[in-house]
Amino acid sequence: MLEMSHRSKPVQGMIESAEEDIRKLAGIPDNYHILFLQGGASLQFSMVPMNLLTPDGKADHIVTGNFARLALQDAQKIGDIRVAGSTEERNFDRVPNQDELHLDPEADYVHFTGNNTIYGTEWPTEPDVGSVPLVADLSSNIFSKPIDVTRYGLIYAGAQKNLGAAGVTLVMIRDDLLSRSPESLPVMLNYNTHCKGHSAYNTPPVFSIYILGLVVKWLAEQGGLEHMELLNEDKARLLYDELDSSEFYRGHALPENRSRMNVTFRLPSPELETQFANESTAEGLVELKGHRSVGGIRASIYNAFPREGVEALVSFMKEFERTHG
Repeated sequence: MLEMSHRSKPVQGMIESAEEDIRKLAGIPDNYHILFLQGGASLQFSMVPMNLLTPDGKADHIVTGNFARLALQDAQKIGDIRVAGSTEERNFDRVPNQDELHLDPEADYVHFTGNNTIYGTEWPTEPDVGSVPLVADLSSNIFSKPIDVTRYGLIYAGAQKNLGAAGVTLVMIRDDLLSRSPESLPVMLNYNTHCKGHSAYNTPPVFSIYILGLVVKWLAEQGGLEHMELLNEDKARLLYDELDSSEFYRGHALPENRSRMNVTFRLPSPELETQFANESTAEGLVELKGHRSVGGIRASIYNAFPREGVEALVSFMKEFERTHG
């Protein structure tokens, strides 16, 4: 696959198969294009406003974490972007309630980030934005549960957490939004280019798409998104039950907005957190140190992470508390 031309039948067939399997897995309607792009979610921070903002138009952003803030900052370089809701003053320990959102019914779109990896929060359901197109960065919780794509105008997700290897970004965009893209856009920044080229206008990240296609088949074999939701809720419950039963560990996110993908918590002191990360690594539990902006501990338990791994972490947590608490 790495040596074949992206114009060859095997590669084109692989891309078509990945798209078809995604449509079946998530029930994607025919009026949505499925694209495999490059540049990560970070490029979508600017591509979205470049393509979806109308002349003299405006958009709303809901800010619930670091990547939502980065998306806002890039979009504001493109056009008139307003903050419709934020929980930054609470250090992003939850997402806004519906009645806290100040949405403009005349906005071109509303952007939100479905799961916040650094702070460990997740939207339990999409915000209600009425008839305004909803745009979502679902990089860290895509296909971790069933999704009603018809509630969105555009979804984008970097593959590297729940979909496979880094290097490809999944984009799903509704047909009617494609007419907004101005012809003045550089060709590679125009969604229409990639729709017409079937994700192969230029050489796509072939191997990353290949891996993504295998992961989508694996998700279907597990029982689909309904079954993945049950598995992910079960894994997260194991960890949160341990946090809730302990006075030694303290979760960052409020219970009603806890992420099923990223469980963030603190210990009584930074010194103990460093010791926890070091000793857990020696036990084969790696990359548990929290993000530098939050500190503490972060356990990422994406789709592919097994329940046995969560059980091992909980066992380690109990022993660490017994010896250091």
